[in-house]
Amino acid sequence: MTAHKTSWHCLPAEIRISILEALLQDSCQVSLASLATVSREWQTVIERHNFARIKLTPSRLTDFSLIICRNRALVRYIWLCLELEEYNCTKCAPEDEDMWGLSNMENMLITTALCNLFLTLSGWEPNSNLLLDISVYSPSDSKHWFKYLTFEPDIPSHECDQSQYAEQSILAEANDYNHCWNLGSQDFARTEYAITKVFEEFIIGEGLFDDDNEQEENQWWQQLPLVPAITGVLLRQQNRRRWKPTSLAQMFARLPRLQEIYYEPWREWNKTEQNWADQSFQSLFESLTSSQLRRLVIFENFNQQYPLSFNRPQQHPLGSADCDPIRIPTSNVSRAVANASLRLEHLSASFIVDASYFFSTREPSWKWPNLTLLTLTSQLLAPNTSLIEIDNMLQAAAATAMKMPNLKIMEIWNGREGLATLFRYESTRGGQPTIITWRGTWEFDLRPPVIQAWETVALKYCGHRPVIVKELLDVAIKSHGDAIHYLRPLNLIIRPVSLQQILIEHRIREGGKYN
Repeated sequence: MTAHKTSWHCLPAEIRISILEALLQDSCQVSLASLATVSREWQTVIERHNFARIKLTPSRLTDFSLIICRNRALVRYIWLCLELEEYNCTKCAPEDEDMWGLSNMENMLITTALCNLFLTLSGWEPNSNLLLDISVYSPSDSKHWFKYLTFEPDIPSHECDQSQYAEQSILAEANDYNHCWNLGSQDFARTEYAITKVFEEFIIGEGLFDDDNEQEENQWWQQLPLVPAITGVLLRQQNRRRWKPTSLAQMFARLPRLQEIYYEPWREWNKTEQNWADQSFQSLFESLTSSQLRRLVIFENFNQQYPLSFNRPQQHPLGSADCDPIRIPTSNVSRAVANASLRLEHLSASFIVDASYFFSTREPSWKWPNLTLLTLTSQLLAPNTSLIEIDNMLQAAAATAMKMPNLKIMEIWNGREGLATLFRYESTRGGQPTIITWRGTWEFDLRPPVIQAWETVALKYCGHRPVIVKELLDVAIKSHGDAIHYLRPLNLIIRPVSLQQILIEHRIREGGKYN
């Protein structure tokens, strides 16, 4: 039987593809599943779309291996959502020490889910790339003090749209004087207890072994099977609950094909905790030096208003420890990240390191043969810093770039409320000029020693002197998210949806709007 001229198979291939793509964009997965029965062609296209991105919860893990068996080769992204217990106002800012920390049930939920996931994925063939995105949160987090919080899957930059946060914005418009919300804006009379509540650390294996027994926890991780199918791990800033860096090191060690890590932790809120965290971070990054990692993107998030709550004079334990207004990176962590980057192709480390330490603590023998993209932050890029210190750091950056034969882009930046600065070296090929860019909210001119140092780099690897571009930003910088938005970095330094969440947080909290 010949096909009718108006039948599906008589349509040109490009038109059939366009129709299917329109269906994929406009239909929900429930309706798409029924459309997959139309024909083998429809089934192939629709299943490839439906199974590419999977959302998993602990309850779904039980039957996941059976449901996904036939189509697991299509899966490219798994979002593991670990929802903690909901809570009411008696627990949203607990002052009672007995109410601090996650419950044993919550810690066991996380532990059991990770165990089941690793057991399930250990049998998957390592055929392609698979990104694992883990979120740990309570649905109640956005119902009390932090109404701007959203818990979203990771999405590409072109899909980020402020309109998706319309519902959250409406919630923020309501008056909630008990949580210091007034007509959609929030003052910072919030207590440090509310902040501490959502930044609690969870404990893998709670109840399985003695408290603070790191050796037994390590043994628990080591008994998990290897999962070669996972090639990337994503831990985004929407997770305020804290991973122990030692737990992350153990988890990464169970992923033999791990090539990409996107890690967006939050800074600590007192000096003692920050010192402990930095020691653990140092060990975490040192553990990555022998891995097959190719891309490491670290973004340590913060909110400049939170320290104000911790530094108020209070007569209780949380108020007794000072919280630095601006997080001070350590040379040890910066050196550990520098050492871990020697085999990488792409490194971005924001706020958790300082570029001055990264360059000054390197060994003379270190080389970066594969590195093409490098982004770091430096607190020296500020108007109150001496010119000599800035010059020394940028010259040290040029000296380090001489050890990076494949470097395409190096960006050094700084951003916070009222400040945004970017230095960029952009190598080009094919006769195009190399470009050095200075962009910022304050007046600054690169001085001759710095220009000469970078001319040496450009002449060695590109054969010509660079063009220098300067841009003064005349805009209001309300947060570090604003700084990123206006500095327009070329390298990926934070997941697009995370940046969108930061911008929305500050817009809603301040009751204002971005242009």
